[in-house]
Amino acid sequence: MRQRHALIPTLREIPSDAEAASHQLLLRAGYIRQLAAGIYTYLPLGRKVLRKLEAIVREEMDMTQAQEILMPAMQPAELWHQSGRHAVYGPELIRFQDRNAREFALGPTHEEVVTSLIRDEINSYRKLPLIVYQIQSKFRDERRPRFGLLRGREFVMKDAYSFDTSWEGVDLAYQAMYNAYHRIFDRCGLKFRAVEADAGAIGGEGGTHEFMALTDIGEDTIVTCECCGYAANLERAGSRPFTAGLDNLDGSDRLDFLESEKIATPHIKTIEQLVQFLNVSADQLIKTLIYVADGKPIAVCIRGDHEVNETKLKNYLHADNLELADADTIALATGAPSGYIGPIQLPIALFVDHEAAHMKSAITGANHAGFHLRNVRPGRDFSLEYTADLRNVAEGDLCLHCENTLKLTRGIEIGHIFKLGTKYSEPLKACFVDADGKEQPMLMGCYGIGISRLLSAVVEQSHDANGILWPFSIAPFHVHIVPVSVQDTTQMQLAESLYAQLGRLGADVLLDDREERPGVKLKDADLIGIPIRIVVGKKAGEGLIEWKERGSAEALELTAQEATEQVALRLRNHDQSH
Repeated sequence: MRQRHALIPTLREIPSDAEAASHQLLLRAGYIRQLAAGIYTYLPLGRKVLRKLEAIVREEMDMTQAQEILMPAMQPAELWHQSGRHAVYGPELIRFQDRNAREFALGPTHEEVVTSLIRDEINSYRKLPLIVYQIQSKFRDERRPRFGLLRGREFVMKDAYSFDTSWEGVDLAYQAMYNAYHRIFDRCGLKFRAVEADAGAIGGEGGTHEFMALTDIGEDTIVTCECCGYAANLERAGSRPFTAGLDNLDGSDRLDFLESEKIATPHIKTIEQLVQFLNVSADQLIKTLIYVADGKPIAVCIRGDHEVNETKLKNYLHADNLELADADTIALATGAPSGYIGPIQLPIALFVDHEAAHMKSAITGANHAGFHLRNVRPGRDFSLEYTADLRNVAEGDLCLHCENTLKLTRGIEIGHIFKLGTKYSEPLKACFVDADGKEQPMLMGCYGIGISRLLSAVVEQSHDANGILWPFSIAPFHVHIVPVSVQDTTQMQLAESLYAQLGRLGADVLLDDREERPGVKLKDADLIGIPIRIVVGKKAGEGLIEWKERGSAEALELTAQEATEQVALRLRNHDQSH
């Protein structure tokens, strides 16, 4: 492609509303443009990267014997009612009616649609197992779209679905996808990790793994053990419990004889304020939080230095909806003011985290404005009937598997695989007739990759102060030829010759034939991030060029022939790597 008329509108200034590096660079380098919050147009460079990502995904999916289909983005709402997800999915599901008042949704995912399709087409065990996939735009009404393509309302996704007659078949399909995802992300040049995860709104009966690109901007927290290799999303991660809390007495046998004691704490409502006011550490406190679960208020007790894991709590309660109660709801449900709630004699159900339950003694709210209680003993002063792991793992906690300390890092979810079992096949009546003539529900798995999110994740990991550093495998072009002066006939003849030769080799080449200053051209080249830059300058008459790889400080002087051979070698190595 010749750059003179190419739609590559680079920007010198950083857009004011772009927080993430990938968002800033994709805008500045002319890859994307925002139409509305969370909705983007892919300009030619962005579309070329997407197509290369899609090609990698297609190749690896086809190797698993998955077959590509394309399903409608517009889905009848009755399918979502049949699966039970219409209410569960929440406001992120974009709902609308057609002119006949029939309700539809824009697909954020396609479990219902694909299950109904296979239900109507497959009825015998002889036609199974089967895997189908598609690459398509999805829609989710994100409350707060941010970070450009990392959290958008319209995005490109690959979603695959497997159908089997047995759990052994599900396991085989799951492992095939697990392996394929490793190959895909390796080919994209990503640093990533597969972690145990929560199934969320997709649900299912078996295991699930998220694939996380490691980067500080990531909205997800990854919990890892460097000793045994354990890795999980924070929503899922657990740790080995240990006893902690107040034990400032000479003998623990005296604790049962100490009655809880009311202490005045005027205008002290937060953990931070209480720690300072009483000169204690947060792990000596129990905080009691009020939630509303499916419309019903409940109380949750957790140690003062810990945070409630709302995913664990929601799963433990088998709740569809969970949210923190507001001050009015708290007062109505407990009869006490916000900031002073404690676990003793609460009139609502009480759920206690394991670590809080194991404390010997603690300070809690007194359910009375301006007062807290000390010497509160779990199990004596309040019930431990409902006790579970309800907290987020913290840095330095002990691993469940080997007792080494856990480490927390940040990551971007780029893929997720699930064992669904019969979650969709049973309500949607997707069955097969087995060898004995009996009807059985199909067993399913689903497997997603956020392709547009991949584009941003790569940029988050691969950039410097000057711009993007694309891996060779997905770069919009392999080579950027930059003649210093398009008015110099000798330079342009050599540039055109290289352009033609490299094109015949199968390289994607961008020729900067703009009448711009050399400094502008070189800055744009760094910003756009093409892996190989060939500058044709004053030594063009000698057949010499400057060869520079993006991200390297070293520039080499090569002959045009040597440059052509280097590109050919790079192309061969790339072809042989997959």
